[in-house]
Amino acid sequence: MKQFEVYRNIRKRAMVMGLPVSSFAIMMMSVIGSLLFIIFSFSLKVIISVFLVNGKLYIALTHLAKHPALLHFKKVFPKTISNKKVSPINYEDH
Repeated sequence: MKQFEVYRNIRKRAMVMGLPVSSFAIMMMSVIGSLLFIIFSFSLKVIISVFLVNGKLYIALTHLAKHPALLHFKKVFPKTISNKKVSPINYEDH
């Protein structure tokens, strides 16, 4: 009989339309905003530009999802925090 391991962090890797959940939420906010923009300013140029902007956003988000190192910034805080005073005197050499 097979035993399956419980995987609690399934939401971390969840994908919707090839995007992580947070990127998919950004994409849906952009789509809803562009639909509102089309409704209130209806013209052919607006429709074409909105489709182009949403397409570029989707391509950018999928690229960032495939290469997460592009948004890797240097950590602000050190790994350890110490109250030890920093002194140029080295007591071990004497």
